Amino acid sequence: MDPRSSASHEIPASQSSGDALKPVQKRRHLWVWGVVLLLFALLFYWVIQHQQKNQTAAMGGGRRMGGGSVPITVATAHTGNVNVYEGAIGTVTPLNTVAITAQVTGLVTAVNYREGQLVKMGDPLLDIDSRPFEATLQQAEGILERDQSLLAEAKMDLARYQLAWSKNAIPRQTLEDQEKVVLQEQGTVKNDEGTVKFDKVQLGYCHITSPIDGRVGLRLVDPGNLVTANSTTTLLVVTQMQPITVVFTLAEDSLPQVLHQSRGSHQLKVEAYDRTQEILLDTGRLTSIDNQIDTTTGTVKLRAEFVNKSGVLFPNQFVNTRMLVSTLPNQVLVPSSAIQHNGNLDFVYVIDNNKAAQRTVKAGISDNGETAVQGVKPGEVVANSSFEKLQNGSQTALSKIKLPSSSDAPTSTAP
Repeated sequence: MDPRSSASHEIPASQSSGDALKPVQKRRHLWVWGVVLLLFALLFYWVIQHQQKNQTAAMGGGRRMGGGSVPITVATAHTGNVNVYEGAIGTVTPLNTVAITAQVTGLVTAVNYREGQLVKMGDPLLDIDSRPFEATLQQAEGILERDQSLLAEAKMDLARYQLAWSKNAIPRQTLEDQEKVVLQEQGTVKNDEGTVKFDKVQLGYCHITSPIDGRVGLRLVDPGNLVTANSTTTLLVVTQMQPITVVFTLAEDSLPQVLHQSRGSHQLKVEAYDRTQEILLDTGRLTSIDNQIDTTTGTVKLRAEFVNKSGVLFPNQFVNTRMLVSTLPNQVLVPSSAIQHNGNLDFVYVIDNNKAAQRTVKAGISDNGETAVQGVKPGEVVANSSFEKLQNGSQTALSKIKLPSSSDAPTSTAP
């Protein structure tokens, strides 16, 4: 045998032992990674289970308060009347707003009002220099007196001519001429009287007074300003405040019911609330309905009048109106807060023997925190709190409300 061939088949000892260890190390690494992944999986499963237990304990603890019963407050369904309202946004509109302009030309000599002052009809507001108009009036009165004297003289002559004519002392033409002279003088006097009246009116324009009861706006002219007759410049504005009206709109679908209710002497009640619809500003009555429907909006305008005794309604103010259209009698009423909603479904929890039963109802008109419902009988008790804890068939317990004790009541001492 060739020794080289045998030598070529010999394997070194170090190489053979290293190749034998490689599969062992690979299997050992796989086992270690498998253990690590298993530990991570167990830890993740433990965390999930722990969270679910905490949630279940929290929910169970909330539902099982008081020995497994849900503490609730309740309300009893009862029979009553419910009002039907139509609501809309309205604008406060005064009955009269007067923008005063100058009727004569002259200098403003006095401003007799304060800005925002409440004035009565006839109260002085502005004075314009009246001296030129007084002089013109005096001239007209002088001309009137002269022509009145001429008329009296013509009448005296006419009386003498009539006496002379009765005695055939003068011709008839002379008498007739004198009659016409008297008529001419009468026309002159009448013209003079008209001139005097006109001058008095012009003089009156120099002293501007309030034409209505109302509130004066901000000052627009000052003493010394020149104003001209028939100018478009406004001297001041007076707005009537009491009574005042609110103009609001109504959907055309609701108009027939309103027309039916407003016939005869029946007057519909209208309430005005602030922007938040929480504060009642004033209560009035419907006075008029517009004569046509706005085709662009499908609404009709209505006007309600308010006494506005406290002055809380201000011109051009936006308010929320509620008009009482009708009253529905003998309705089953429950608190609006007792009705729960699930999409288009309304339901309540009826309490019988401390056990909650979910019942579907049909909610109707709401007013003053109560809603008319169908599906509940008068006298039945419904839950009014703790809805997040209630389920169909839950055991309930009435919440105990702490009443003030006698020791908490204020004491008084006799004098």
